[in-house]
Amino acid sequence: MTIKQNKKYQLTLISLFFVVLTYSCSNKRQTKEETPAVQAGNNVRFMNNRAEINAMRLKFTTGVRSILEDSNGNIWFGSDQEGVGLFHKGEFKYFTVENGLSDNQVRNIYEDENGIIWFEGGKGISSYNGLTINPHKERNYSLKDEWKLNDSDLWFKGDETVGYNELEGYPGVYQYNGQTFSYRTFPVKPKEGEQNYYSVTTPYIKSKNGNLWFGTYGAAIGYNGSDFVIIDNDYLGLNDETGFLHIRSIMEDSKGNLWIGNNGIGVFKYNGAKAIHFTRQQKLKKEDTNGNSLERIFAIGEDTLENIWFGTVESGVWRYDGKSLTNFTKEDGLESEHIWTIYKSKQGELWFGGANPCGVYVFNGRSFERKY
Repeated sequence: MTIKQNKKYQLTLISLFFVVLTYSCSNKRQTKEETPAVQAGNNVRFMNNRAEINAMRLKFTTGVRSILEDSNGNIWFGSDQEGVGLFHKGEFKYFTVENGLSDNQVRNIYEDENGIIWFEGGKGISSYNGLTINPHKERNYSLKDEWKLNDSDLWFKGDETVGYNELEGYPGVYQYNGQTFSYRTFPVKPKEGEQNYYSVTTPYIKSKNGNLWFGTYGAAIGYNGSDFVIIDNDYLGLNDETGFLHIRSIMEDSKGNLWIGNNGIGVFKYNGAKAIHFTRQQKLKKEDTNGNSLERIFAIGEDTLENIWFGTVESGVWRYDGKSLTNFTKEDGLESEHIWTIYKSKQGELWFGGANPCGVYVFNGRSFERKY
């Protein structure tokens, strides 16, 4: 009787062992199958049979138009229509007009010498002091022609989405010296019916020699503290047959060349003495390629190897190594069909912000991966 009970007990233990072993193996297989989805950076990951949104992903849907990595290590993302996102300690926080932004379209983001973050909206200007976002509406219009350069000044587009208002009078920019926003008019006047011709369309850039450059629809305007350089249709010899300027990006490379990207006629390269039509030189107009072209340019950047990158609408991203160009598209992991901005991080990594769909991408040496 005792022997029979022991055998029954042993059989029970053996059965229990196989149940535990089977359950453990099943869990291991499940974890192994789920791991690739997490490693691939998918927006949804499965944990304990429930979906969790990846906190590293921006929730924007309208596109990323601007990026800034500030002095405290925070990263700011300006959207096309959804305000601004702050990435801080691994989490996102979002701000809109309800939180003090002047506009939900955030075209450019800057940081001043005091660590204040500034947002250039499609309309208006606002700032973040570390606690709150505040709009700024005070303006000085009394010295519109008093152009001057100061190292720490910030520059902002006019208050209108395009064109100019009655107080501004003519196309120009606001110069902020830490206390006052003073309007400065450009030394060019639009013709009748061309009020939007000199509306600012790009972030301003400060060249290595301290000169300023502003990109407008119809001209790249440079200022050296005393004189202006106007690169417009007349300067470039453009006409109805060649097409006209529609500037959407400007960038100075490490060699001092100014690159001018247009939505329609491609890229011009200006070396300080003359300009060449780079897109035409490289035979990358749509009529030459019958496919992806270098005509609709919205962003230009330079990496640490001095390659020049061009972000386009519907033609992916192009990389120029000084000799030839390589095209990267959706097949290379670049999902966005409209690259609004190319930003170089403090570590030297290029971030490509885009739309359709929205996302921020990096190039890993072979292909693109979504980062935010």
